Amino acid sequence: MQRFREIEFLETFDMIVAIANGGIIPAAIINQRLNIEIQLLKINLRDPLQKPKYDTPKLISPVDFDYRDKTILLVEDRVKTGATVQFAIGLLQGAKQIKTFAVNGKADYSLYDETCFKFPWII
Repeated sequence: MQRFREIEFLETFDMIVAIANGGIIPAAIINQRLNIEIQLLKINLRDPLQKPKYDTPKLISPVDFDYRDKTILLVEDRVKTGATVQFAIGLLQGAKQIKTFAVNGKADYSLYDETCFKFPWII
C-alpha cells in the first residue's frame, strides 16, 4: 500500500480503465488518489491458476464507454508477456494518450518487477 501512496503520475488522466478482473482492485486503489472515472475492459487470457486459457486475449464483453480523445491510465495487476495490455491498447485506439500501470511487471508505471509475486488480495 505504501508504494501505491508514493507513486507519482506525470500525466493528468481523464479516466482509469481497469483490465478485468486483475486490474479492478489496483484501479480502485489508484482511484482513491485520483478520484476520476473508472471503466472496465473485460478481457480474458489466463485461467485462475494463471495458465493461458486461449492463444490470444479475448474480449469478453463489448467496450461500452467513451474513451475517444481521452487520456487513459490502463491498469492491470500483472504484466507477464504484455499480450493482454497490447490487446487492450488496440481496443482503445482513438484515445488521446494511454499510459499503462501494473502492480507487477513492465509498464509505464509499476510498483514491482519481480518474477515471483503474491498479491495480498488473492486468497
